[in-house]
Amino acid sequence: MSNHRQALDGFAVSLMLLLATLWGLQQVAIKLALHGASPVAQSAVRSIVATLLLLAWARWRGIPLFARDGTLRAGLAAGVLFAAEFVFIYAGLALTAAARMVVFIYLAPVLTALGLAWFVPGERLRAAQWAGVLLAFAGLAAAFADGFAAQGATLRGDLYGVIAAALWAATTVLIRASALAAARAEKTLFYQLAVSALLLPFAAWMLGERGITALDAAVLASLAYQGVIVAFASYLLWFWLLTRYLASRLAVFSFLTPLFGMLFGVLLLGERLSPQFVLAALLVAAGIGLVNRR
Repeated sequence: MSNHRQALDGFAVSLMLLLATLWGLQQVAIKLALHGASPVAQSAVRSIVATLLLLAWARWRGIPLFARDGTLRAGLAAGVLFAAEFVFIYAGLALTAAARMVVFIYLAPVLTALGLAWFVPGERLRAAQWAGVLLAFAGLAAAFADGFAAQGATLRGDLYGVIAAALWAATTVLIRASALAAARAEKTLFYQLAVSALLLPFAAWMLGERGITALDAAVLASLAYQGVIVAFASYLLWFWLLTRYLASRLAVFSFLTPLFGMLFGVLLLGERLSPQFVLAALLVAAGIGLVNRR
């Protein structure tokens, strides 16, 4: 597979908007299942379900997931980074406000752009594009500004959010800068799902989570959505996009995910919409436009 990546076209933009929507809805799905499944346990089930589906998909399509191609070391590293990211996110949520955690986690696209500029010369951004990245982050920070006045936040929890962002960025950079750049999307995803499926149940136990305590319709629907739609289908599509388009241009679309999550929270959970939401959405959209302007 060629290591050349192209700028985003209308097709890629449409797919990224779809992915941001699906990932934003996942935030609501996680909340809907909390009464019967603890957060890291949900993530573990998600990875296990998606791993089994990916194995079935690869067998049906005749895709050799276990062939030797020089990607094992990078793949295992990507899997560990992927699992560790979620451990720090959920551990941090127990120590700081969710709104604060969102802002720190979404330092990831900024860190991704920095890492790609350092390790992958073809991914370097121009000054105007850097301005777009920072503008989009400013919009996100404005959307969740109320969370910085929340009680019960701790420096340790905030630090966990920054670490999670760094792990997320490191995963993307590793995929683009290693032998995984030439691997099929299915194999790249398999490494991350399989390793996280092994590590996350242990992490849930280490964090003292209660695990799965109820399997009513809401919990089952949430776990099915997270495992089938998000971890299998949407992540497979994401890694396919990474094999064809510039990762730094794709990553900036992730700023839309928490905004969609906030919107779905209002529509489905009756949550309050931040008064800065419209301004934030405009800033994020303007930032994405700057980054991907031809």
